[in-house]
Amino acid sequence: MRVAVVGGGGREHALAWALARTADVVVVPGNAGIARAGIACVPTLDATGPVDLVVIGPEQPLVDGLADQVRSGGTPVFGPGADGARLERSKAHLKQVLQRAGVPTAASRAFHAGEEGAAETFLRSQPGPWVVKTDGLAAGKGVLVANDVEGAVADMRAKLAGTSFGTAGRTVVVEEGLTGPEVSVLAVCDGRAADDAVVVLPVARDHKRVGDGDTGPNTGGMGAFSPVGGASADLPDQVLETMVLPTLHALAADGVDYRGVLYAGIMLTPDGPKLLEYNVRFGDPEAQVVLPRLEGDLAALLASAAAGHVDPSAIGVQPQACVGVVLAAPGYPEAPVTGGKISGLDQAGPLAFCAGVAEHEGRLVTAGGRVLCVTALGADGHQARAAAYAAADRVEFEGGVLRRDDIAATA
Repeated sequence: MRVAVVGGGGREHALAWALARTADVVVVPGNAGIARAGIACVPTLDATGPVDLVVIGPEQPLVDGLADQVRSGGTPVFGPGADGARLERSKAHLKQVLQRAGVPTAASRAFHAGEEGAAETFLRSQPGPWVVKTDGLAAGKGVLVANDVEGAVADMRAKLAGTSFGTAGRTVVVEEGLTGPEVSVLAVCDGRAADDAVVVLPVARDHKRVGDGDTGPNTGGMGAFSPVGGASADLPDQVLETMVLPTLHALAADGVDYRGVLYAGIMLTPDGPKLLEYNVRFGDPEAQVVLPRLEGDLAALLASAAAGHVDPSAIGVQPQACVGVVLAAPGYPEAPVTGGKISGLDQAGPLAFCAGVAEHEGRLVTAGGRVLCVTALGADGHQARAAAYAAADRVEFEGGVLRRDDIAATA
């Protein structure tokens, strides 16, 4: 099987690595680090030649309708069409779908530019913590969870004014603040709203804040681990029955054929699991710690889902744990300093997944905020964590490396 993976980040490197175990893989456009790892990278889908499957990694091309365009040409695609991608494109739309589906989630209201007064009144009427989300895409950085109402009000006003996230923030969703540990569950869906139409992958947890102890601003993710201690063994079944399947039924009622991964961000509240958000693609960095735990034929699994009849026998889950540590450029997330030479990558092992990496004068250099996700497997969480940090210690960036030192400390 020949598979094209669309995207150029760490998630796409992890997908390409996992798919390449059983398939011929090409990445569009990829990055210099992926190419250095021996995986073919080409600039456009037209340059791939004939492929049997297209796997779309990032959210933006899904929102833009790339899956629809490729399917219309007759090539199977793993990734929802633009109608399904609205779940991530608009948080206000997502909340409407969840309400119709009866999915347990935080109470919320949406406000538009010009409704700052009403939004402030609503915020001040809530007990806190206060949650303010951009309605549109914000690369994982559009969510504020504030412990003081004044900070929440200021953030809401900045978003609605368009000064912090542009048009993505001119509508905001203000949510009830939930408490509890967060986890992520990835569900592979084949377009049918049926019990046998979904394969749920292992539970993971990521670390969003930039600093140790969950301090500082939100990022796209500073690291992740799987499995998650404290998550009940029946959590995947709960997520399937109370969240994923009701959502697929609601989408089907709207005529949406959802073929792709549904990423459920969940908070384990004292009242039970509640959905925080859906993403319409593999999480980043969650994919980097979930995919290495799979055994079998990932290409066959995704191809069967794209064909409309997912085959759960294509994969299994190995008992090993996996931990990933993100190495970011100094100044991330506000103002990452790029262009620094990267050294030691070849000593970091085969699971060092490249994201913000380019080539300059024959050397790999940093080219984005999140540069690498250095990942390792181990017999348990402690061994995987030790191996991941040992591998991360071998990598240096000219100008310094920004990382957290407490990833998976609770694994």
